[in-house]
Amino acid sequence: MNIIIITQDDPFFLSENIGYLLEHLPPDVKITGCVLNDVSPFGKSGSLPGKFIKTLGIFGVKFTFHYGIEFIVKKFAFGTGVRREFEKRDIPIIKLKESINSPNSLDKIRKYNPDLLISIAGNQIFKNPLIELAPQGCLNLHTALLPKYRGLMPSFWVLKNDEKETGVSVFFVDRGIDSGPVIVQKKISITKGMTQSQLIKISKKIGMDAVIEAVNLIKKGGYQLIPNPENEKTYFSFPARQDVKEFYKSGRRFY
Repeated sequence: MNIIIITQDDPFFLSENIGYLLEHLPPDVKITGCVLNDVSPFGKSGSLPGKFIKTLGIFGVKFTFHYGIEFIVKKFAFGTGVRREFEKRDIPIIKLKESINSPNSLDKIRKYNPDLLISIAGNQIFKNPLIELAPQGCLNLHTALLPKYRGLMPSFWVLKNDEKETGVSVFFVDRGIDSGPVIVQKKISITKGMTQSQLIKISKKIGMDAVIEAVNLIKKGGYQLIPNPENEKTYFSFPARQDVKEFYKSGRRFY
């Protein structure tokens, strides 16, 4: 089975987990390429200074400078990073000059002959025919228990809303947002005092195990899908400043 991974060069939480995924996929699975987008906390549009100001306005000074410094340190640390995990395994980085949905991008991806696409922290909306490009479909990892907490930053919202558990869902991408049928789902207990950073680290690691399990199920065939019903969904976008204030007021912490 040939797989293309679509992800972003996130210096915070992904590098170690991508390495774990690549090491633990079945031996007869080949990663033929990786579409590696730049890290983009507020999407691909907008300038870096603009994103910094937006982060500052929503999350405050301490959060912005904590992750700003961590971003710089990890981004330029020798021998680390998501890109490095692929390069040291001689996995080609597929360089796209246009939207991933453009005809030119689709032609480039198609040349790597994927049987399956896997999106992990992908930061573009997928459209047809990208969704249907690979014969086995396109998987996405979402760090929440779908159909609840579709959308952005589920780790923030489950903590703010004082949930007692969350989880990860690996689902087949369709034309909606986090709306496709689920192939693997795993629960995570939210312990007292758990920070968002701790929850992200736990969910990313469990998420990689869920992706590996999904790949094995697809290889074997005959799997049963878990419904992701539209009438039971909840959806969340980026928090506003007031949401962050309520997050702190409830005793929650980012790190």
